[in-house]
Amino acid sequence: MDLAFTPEELAFRDEVREWVAAHLPKTISDKVHSAQRLTRDDMQGWAKTLGKKGWLGYGWPEQFGGPGWNAIQRHLFEEECAMAGAPRIVPFGPVMVAPVIMAFGSPEQQKRFLPGIASGEVWWSQGYSEPGSGSDLASVKTRAERVGDKYIVNGQKTWTTLGQYGDWMFNLVRTSTEGKPQTGISFLLLDMKSPGVTVRPIKLLDGECEVNEVFFDNVEVPADQLIGEENKGWTYAKYLLATNAPTSPTSTAPSANSSASSASRSKTACGTTCAFATRSRCWKWTSSRSR
Repeated sequence: MDLAFTPEELAFRDEVREWVAAHLPKTISDKVHSAQRLTRDDMQGWAKTLGKKGWLGYGWPEQFGGPGWNAIQRHLFEEECAMAGAPRIVPFGPVMVAPVIMAFGSPEQQKRFLPGIASGEVWWSQGYSEPGSGSDLASVKTRAERVGDKYIVNGQKTWTTLGQYGDWMFNLVRTSTEGKPQTGISFLLLDMKSPGVTVRPIKLLDGECEVNEVFFDNVEVPADQLIGEENKGWTYAKYLLATNAPTSPTSTAPSANSSASSASRSKTACGTTCAFATRSRCWKWTSSRSR
């Protein structure tokens, strides 16, 4: 068995290496190589640079604006970015929620949300863990009550990684108490600038605020921001895990034919220096602790 890269794959690697070298600011790569903290501008600036090239959603199929790379190309891209000292892609938008929107979102939702994720313009947060509902996500209590053409959301999320930067959040919310706990959960997209949303940073032992508490007080969410069917959120959450689990930021995005159809936020105590740590961490560990 010949495990060597083909000439085409080596040419692809050279293309990625040259492009990254030409576009990755040295100030950022120096921070990564020396294990310094990255600011929001560092992370989002690089995401936008990748977005302009069409590489932020590098695991996406062409149908949704991705490059349609195969597994070897994705591996080579990751490897070249890591060796160059590029920031790791913050996964909540392009790696986590985007495949769910591709697979279960309506065409209108795909048109509305995917471009902002692909460009790096919109920062997404993950609303899963709650006090008392960490690994046991089926016990979430954040309530979304349907009232006419909107949901009224009340509750709390916690350990929300980089939530102080979030523009939007994908949430597991309880829409029914009948039957098994898993059957009453829905997958809701929420604008974090909505009135009634409060983000409270949690200061960790190192003095940084990488995680947050997020409170919802009668937050109004348009019903057209529900992904798929009401009370099917557990299915979509499992799909997210399945597409996110294999390795590093390479999420297996759905194929082209798998598609189904003023804030009350508190100010960030730690300012713009709070950011995704660039310490030497296993990506799987970082991904698994991100809520």
